[in-house]
This record gives sequence, structure tokens and C-alpha cells, in this order.
Amino acid sequence: MVEAEAIVSERELHQWKLLSEFREALAVALKHEQLHSSFAASERRLDHADYLSLFLFGLFNPALRTMRALCSASQLERVQREICNGPVSLGSFSEAQHLINPAHLEKVFGELVGRKDRRMEVGQGDWQQWFARDSSLFAALPRMSWALYGGGRAGKTNNAVRLHLNFQVLEDKPVLAQVTPGRACERQVWKEQWQGGCGYIGDRYFTKNFQLFGQLNAKGCRYVLRLIEEATINVIEQLPITAEDRQAGVVRQAWATLGKERHRSVAVRVVWLESSHSALILVTNLAPEQLCAALVGMLYRRRWQIECFFRWVKCLLGCRHWLAESQAGVTLQLYLALIASVLLQLLVGHRPNKRLLEVIQLHQMGWATTQEVIAALQRQQAAQRQRNKM
Repeated sequence: MVEAEAIVSERELHQWKLLSEFREALAVALKHEQLHSSFAASERRLDHADYLSLFLFGLFNPALRTMRALCSASQLERVQREICNGPVSLGSFSEAQHLINPAHLEKVFGELVGRKDRRMEVGQGDWQQWFARDSSLFAALPRMSWALYGGGRAGKTNNAVRLHLNFQVLEDKPVLAQVTPGRACERQVWKEQWQGGCGYIGDRYFTKNFQLFGQLNAKGCRYVLRLIEEATINVIEQLPITAEDRQAGVVRQAWATLGKERHRSVAVRVVWLESSHSALILVTNLAPEQLCAALVGMLYRRRWQIECFFRWVKCLLGCRHWLAESQAGVTLQLYLALIASVLLQLLVGHRPNKRLLEVIQLHQMGWATTQEVIAALQRQQAAQRQRNKM
């Protein structure tokens, strides 16, 4: 699982334009798709690509955080020339969220995800099919009644949107997403997206239903999941551990079933890990010769990449503030945020941190030179190499 360091040339960076890349991917993905009939009307001046490009422009520009700000920016000559082909009214921007099928952006996202990350070497094989699985809540406004979630304080209810995600741990990028109201069951949405041959890494929430283990086996899926502490473990056979396993913190492993007599799970492999500050119990359906206990622990630790990604989307791409409030509009915004993250990763080889993203934004606005962006990229790569040595 060795990653080749990304090298970005000045020529590549100078020619790269985020919005033009997006519009090209949009044209390819929607070549044979049927758009809403309203976009064919002669009196409509706002094209679907113009609307989505302006929306994406708002996610990348820290000065534009509201629908009014975006519409005001659309009056500027350069914005019209490079992004939306004309001024956009509040009414047109608001209406467009109801005319665009979110599934179209899902298709664009899938097309971009399919492009190979330049860091990855040929021959990574089976590791590329391991996905961290989780979801994250995004706070919604009280008037967004469709996002009613519950669980508020002092008798008040919460409103929230939930982003469900498969996150490829090897390439450190999202690959499959779904947006639902916050009350949607994570396990049920996950079950609907199972793909045979894939491996899933998840936290304790996914092991509250022991019957899922047998269903995952029947689907042909692999898994490494953290077991809930209160689970009843019925040991069938103790398994030996190697010196490598002990060095990784493994203290025990065994084949076992889970649960009480009437509701026991299929046989699973249980791996106990301990360190100076924590203890974990993990379950998998893979035998030791398929995945040693040390790698079981390593895979679960890679699950934290998805938590970091959720934080990155919320803090750096402005997804704590909604530019649209309908379920369709919120779904469009979250898919555009995912598309933006993949476009950035394709450019620089990894997700930029806050400082690098600021320099990229300044470069897009013409304030930072190409050499300054490359210097910022090199600083982040050097810092990452230093952290990897620790």
C-alpha cells in the first residue's frame, strides 16, 4: 500500500481550471440524459450547466456564502464570461434546484471518481476494494421540515441532513454517496448499496444487528467492523497469534458466534486489540490466511480517514451553510462538494489542507502565481512526509 508522491508541473497547474473541468465532466456524463423540459424553453436564459457552475463557484469562493451573494456576483463581467454566461436572478437560482435531477450529479461524481489518481501504482489489487463506511449529520434550518431528525434539547426537535459515504481507504477519496434526511437508518441505506467482492470497514453502529453478518456473507462482501462492547461472544475455536500480530497490539483472536441462543450470528472471526490507551474488539469474516490479525487492526485504523473527510467538507467547503434549502437543493450542494474534493485530488494528488486550499482559491482569482501554488503544495507534501515518519 505504498503511495507514489504526486508531482504537479507548472504547465499542468497553469492550464487547469476547476470549473472548465467540471463542465467537461458534466457534458460527458449527461450526453444521453434527459433534462427538465423547462431548460428547452426559449425564454429561459439560465442553463443547467450555468446554474451548477455558479453553485460550485460559491463553494470555492469564501466571499460568497449566500444565494444573494452568488446572484450579485453573476452581475460581474468576468463571472458571466467564465461561469454563468449572464446575470442570474434570485428567482431563477431558487427555481433551478427543483429542475435538476440530483442523480445527474451522482453520475458526474461517479465519472470523476473513475479517473485514476496519479499516485496509485499498478498492482494494488485487492486493497482497492476496501471502503470505510459511515455517515455524518449536517445541521439543517428549522424551516427545512423535510429534514426533521429529533433528539433536540428541552423538548425541541433537530433538523439534519445525513450524508452516507463509501470512502476508499487506499486512495483516500469518496467513491459512493447518498443524501437522506437525518432520521434515515444508516444500516438500511448501507445494505441497499452493498456490492459483492467489496470490503467494508465500519464502527460499532453496524454491529448492533448480528443478522447482517450472514447477509454480508451471502452477498459476497468482506468486512472489518468494531464490535459493540455489550455483545455476547460464544467462542468456537481459539486461534494462534504471531509475533507480528502481538507487535500490532493483538492479544487474542478466535472463531465465534455472537448473541444469545435464539438470535446467534453466523460464525465470525473476533480479534481483540489493546494499547496503552484503548481496547478494541473487531469482527471479520476473513480467515487468518486471508487477512492476518495485524492487518485487521490496521484496516480499522484507516477508518478514521472518513471522519477527517467529513470534517474537511464541513469546515473547508462551506457545507455548514446552505445555498439551497429544499431536499433536492441540499443534495445538489453536497454532491457538488464531493465533486470539488475529487477534482482537487485529481489535480494535486491529495486533498489540500486549509492553507493550500486558500492559495488555490487565490490562484483561481488571479492573486497567487503558479509558482506560489506549487511552493505551497511542496510545503504540504513535506509536512505529510514528516508526519508519516513519526
